Amino acid sequence: MSEVNVNLETSTSETNTSETIILGGGCFWCIEAVYDEVQGVTDVVSGYAGGHTLNPTYKLVCSETTGHAEVVQIKFDPQQISTAEILQIFFSIHDPTTLNRQGNDIGSSYRSCIFTNSPAQQEAAEQAKLEAAALWERPIVTEIKPLETFYPSEDYHQEYFKQNPGQGYCMMVVAPKVAKFRKTWTSKLKSA
Repeated sequence: MSEVNVNLETSTSETNTSETIILGGGCFWCIEAVYDEVQGVTDVVSGYAGGHTLNPTYKLVCSETTGHAEVVQIKFDPQQISTAEILQIFFSIHDPTTLNRQGNDIGSSYRSCIFTNSPAQQEAAEQAKLEAAALWERPIVTEIKPLETFYPSEDYHQEYFKQNPGQGYCMMVVAPKVAKFRKTWTSKLKSA
């Protein structure tokens, strides 16, 4: 797997139709499945970020020796959905108050994290974290820092929920998160 350095600018090109942010909130299958359904999101790629190991693999990341988190790279059209809305959804679909875990997934690879691509995104992430604090009884532990490098995960992880809806983890963990998103964010669902 080759390194993909994704310091994508918050597209200030002439078209200004694309922005990218990296989010981690536990297993990437869950986050990917939700954002695949968000209006204005044009692409979601599962991967790894935030660590020190070059070209990490799933097996290495699961060993908790790489420093990487399971994340998703979300590409979206800021004319259809704002960074603030992307982040509001993020803080509502996982528990940002548990350090290095989501449910039964335990370890720093499952930490709550936001990797930003610009000072504007960094500011939006900090603001969203402050606003989300009112929704949770415990302090939010979400890590927020500039993205260094994003590594796409192995092909079999991409669109995992869509490809494997009957798999046990998908039925027990991913499907309820997607259902909660659909119920809570009906105005942000893509048209069928």
